[in-house]
Amino acid sequence: MYICTHIPAASGTLQMEINQLAVTQLPTIHGTFKMVAFDSGVADFPHFVLWNELPAEITNVRVHSECVTGDVFGSVRCDCGEQLDAALSVFGASGGMVIYLRQEGRGIGIVNKMKAYNLQDEGMDTIDANLALGFHADSRDYTPAIAILKHFNVLKINLFTNNPEKVKAFEGSGIEVVDRKPVEIAVRLENEAYLKAKKFRMGHFLDRF
Repeated sequence: MYICTHIPAASGTLQMEINQLAVTQLPTIHGTFKMVAFDSGVADFPHFVLWNELPAEITNVRVHSECVTGDVFGSVRCDCGEQLDAALSVFGASGGMVIYLRQEGRGIGIVNKMKAYNLQDEGMDTIDANLALGFHADSRDYTPAIAILKHFNVLKINLFTNNPEKVKAFEGSGIEVVDRKPVEIAVRLENEAYLKAKKFRMGHFLDRF
């Protein structure tokens, strides 16, 4: 879990300072991106930005929370890795920014996520498993993403997400969500219950059910 310092803004919203650590070019299978690291408050676990910076009045943005199992190992228990690939594919061709926040397992960390997986294998859904471990259903904080966008003076975005809480996170932030773009992934046997919990218990915008 990262640590950040929040500073109350005059508008009553929360702001934070964020420090840029390094910049490089990153050629990928989806195209070449500028990769930028930002201090998360935890050494050697920076937040990342991958940005194909094409001229546009409105920037395509995905705020993506780290998912080692999906993003790195190709797990199909969730839709995270496939959502990341889908966004990078679009942004590589048309321009856009992935903000990669280090808040694994909706903020509970990889070890606790593995424990939650075991509870899911016993019949709990993704929400009840987190609650049984003593956590909130979703403990993520999107303040760093807002700070990163302001660092780059990005104030109008198309937000690539199915999560209504990500849209709400930008209310009163000074960043306008001009449009929400869906990032729906094919339903698999392994992730069907997970996606249904997202839709029916967390209110995610998923049209496949």
